[in-house]
Amino acid sequence: MAKYKKKRARELQHDRFRDTTMGLLDRLGNSLEGKGRTILYILGGVIVAALLAIVLFKWNARKNDEARQALGRAIDITTATISTTPSPAASSFTFPSEQDRAKRAIEEFDKVAAKYGDPYRAEAHYFAATNRLVLDREKGMSELATVAGQSTPEVAALAKFALAQAKESDGKYDEAIQLYNDVIKMNSQTVTPETANLRLAKVYEKQGKKKEAVDLLFNIVDASRKAKGHDDKPLPVSSAAREAATELQKLDPDRYAQLPPESPTLG
Repeated sequence: MAKYKKKRARELQHDRFRDTTMGLLDRLGNSLEGKGRTILYILGGVIVAALLAIVLFKWNARKNDEARQALGRAIDITTATISTTPSPAASSFTFPSEQDRAKRAIEEFDKVAAKYGDPYRAEAHYFAATNRLVLDREKGMSELATVAGQSTPEVAALAKFALAQAKESDGKYDEAIQLYNDVIKMNSQTVTPETANLRLAKVYEKQGKKKEAVDLLFNIVDASRKAKGHDDKPLPVSSAAREAATELQKLDPDRYAQLPPESPTLG
């Protein structure tokens, strides 16, 4: 009964909107009879279409805000404190274990994926898969592979990079290398080639391939220090390039000394 009342109310609101709009058009049409009634109705149709577009835009903006807030709440869970003795003064809730936190996070991300469309759905699938690694590593990897193959390019890059890190952590270096190379080719702004190359160099180092690692680290830093913007001024050095420089200095000080000096960055 309550559902019928709501439905009927919507129908009545629609009827009032239609009657008001058409009544206005009729009155204007009568006053201008013989002076372009057809044009008047076309103009009225344009006005109605514009009003509907505004309503749709506002509804879409509201849904997007709602989706962002829901995704944000789920992400907050993934960074929540883990403690067996939560403090009453804590500003956010805590979890007794990483597994409990991951389980709750997955539940929230699944809700977002079920309720909203892309890009929020794709991001929710990605975050759910990364949390799944804590509970069921193989299933989490499988979900990451699915996201990497079916999502938008930016989310796919995130998923592929996370999968590469999982493979690296498991000692499956050859598989990790292939995935990092795939991310580099994607040229994503979310996971930059610099970041993927840095991880790739560290995998080479773990494999005992010092020369490959040193060459890659040198190229990362060298390119970063030589990069310039549209105004021909040096670009700020990225955090990945700084980390690569630190790693290179430890691995091969002589090769590090061959780098061009870092350009001063004006504040």
